[in-house]
Amino acid sequence: MPTLTKTKTKSPALKGSPGRSGPGAAPKLQQFIGGRWVDGSGDRELVSTNPADTREVVATFKSANQADAVKAIDAAAASAPGWRDTPAPQRGRVIARAVEIARRRLPELARLMTREQGKILPEAVGELEKGINLLEWNSGEGYRFMGETAPSDLPRNLLYTVRQPLGVVSVITPWNFPWAIPCWKIAPALVAGNAVVFKPASNVPAFSVEICRIWEEAGVPPGVLNLVLGSGSSVGNLLVEDPRIRAVSFTGSNSIGKGVHTIAGRRGIKATCEMGGKNPCAIWEDADLGLALGGVLRGAFGSTGQRCTATSRLLIHDRVYDKFMDMLVAETKKIRVGPGLDPKSTMGPAVDQGQFDTDLEYIEIAKKEGARLVLGGRRLESGDLKHGFFVEPTIFDQVKPSMRIWQEEVFGPVLAVARFKTFDEMMKLANDCPFGLTSAIYTQELTVSMRFVEAMEAGMVHVNSPTIGGEPAVPFGGAKGSGVGDREMAKEGVRFFSESKTVFLDYTGQTRSSNIY
Repeated sequence: MPTLTKTKTKSPALKGSPGRSGPGAAPKLQQFIGGRWVDGSGDRELVSTNPADTREVVATFKSANQADAVKAIDAAAASAPGWRDTPAPQRGRVIARAVEIARRRLPELARLMTREQGKILPEAVGELEKGINLLEWNSGEGYRFMGETAPSDLPRNLLYTVRQPLGVVSVITPWNFPWAIPCWKIAPALVAGNAVVFKPASNVPAFSVEICRIWEEAGVPPGVLNLVLGSGSSVGNLLVEDPRIRAVSFTGSNSIGKGVHTIAGRRGIKATCEMGGKNPCAIWEDADLGLALGGVLRGAFGSTGQRCTATSRLLIHDRVYDKFMDMLVAETKKIRVGPGLDPKSTMGPAVDQGQFDTDLEYIEIAKKEGARLVLGGRRLESGDLKHGFFVEPTIFDQVKPSMRIWQEEVFGPVLAVARFKTFDEMMKLANDCPFGLTSAIYTQELTVSMRFVEAMEAGMVHVNSPTIGGEPAVPFGGAKGSGVGDREMAKEGVRFFSESKTVFLDYTGQTRSSNIY
């Protein structure tokens, strides 16, 4: 995975009014540090534009620098003891209030997400609903933040565990899911009793400000959640290296994630790093081809292919290969690429110039390496599309495992297809990749599906459903190059942001030392 709103009332974080670019037209964002909205201290003025039409400036902001990051950590450290002492059920109620606020604001937040990130409006609504589900689940952890009791070998001894917060933690998030990913990191960190420094990707600043406004309205005390807006190079390392940071939750590129994990390991602190995928979907000979077609289309081209769980490799059994490819090409041709706010659009733009260039570069690499371009592969620039980062949904077949398009994450609407004849050949193709986040198989045969589940080198496996998606109550994360550290979401999320303490309580005070191991 590559790296890292307006409301009905004016926010102190937004100076000016949103709209088309022009003098004073776009809101000017601020950092959120110690419960106050303040200007960044950096030298750079950064601009967030609509990827569907770069003539529209969504927001501007003055970047944070290391001094701002230090202030945010200072504020978090000062507020952490009070938040730690707040009963866990009360912390859960704050999250429950955030749920209601987000529900109330969902339509406007969805439009802002589409304007700033580019995904079509139904996808933005879906992401907001998923994030709300994640908040709901974590709000209940306020009543489930508990340890265990165990029988002791010693008489009249109570043996039990409690869970306690870590203190100050940092949360570093990408641009592709600007709401859901912060939800599944910030909510468990808060309900566990930690103070948080939040650094989102610098190309989704307006939405990140609205996330903090929701938490502020929900009643998070000053300093318990802090926002620093800026490039990773200016503030990112400090959010891992500062001695007061006790854990780091990161989602982003492999190169940066490995660096985060290295620094955290050197310091001996917790780190979870989710770093992308190159996910296979296999079509077995007995698959329901209609069901599989819908899953592949959503997996490969939903969110413009800009998600770590996207279907980027397609494996088709030789007996159904030609038929399924004909179906896939015909349906892919029906995808309408355009601005996310246009109700006729079914796929939006790449998020920015960098990702747009990456998509086109990998398309050219695939051609040069001998993959056959079946469909797409071009920039779309007719009419107003020329002002955005639009790429056709693209399909290559005759792709070999040695090709970069099979091994490397593109993070765009580019699908690599290969043919297989046997189960062993299918599994060799599926696992011949440095990533292992998620996977899928379409088959009606129980034996084949279970063998696939067992043999697949991935953190998540779908049977007769797309590679995409997750549920709040189960862990999210991958194997191999897709991630290091603890899984996210579910119980694992809260456990990552807390630590267990074992208590030996002799309530007679008469335990003999000879009975102690």
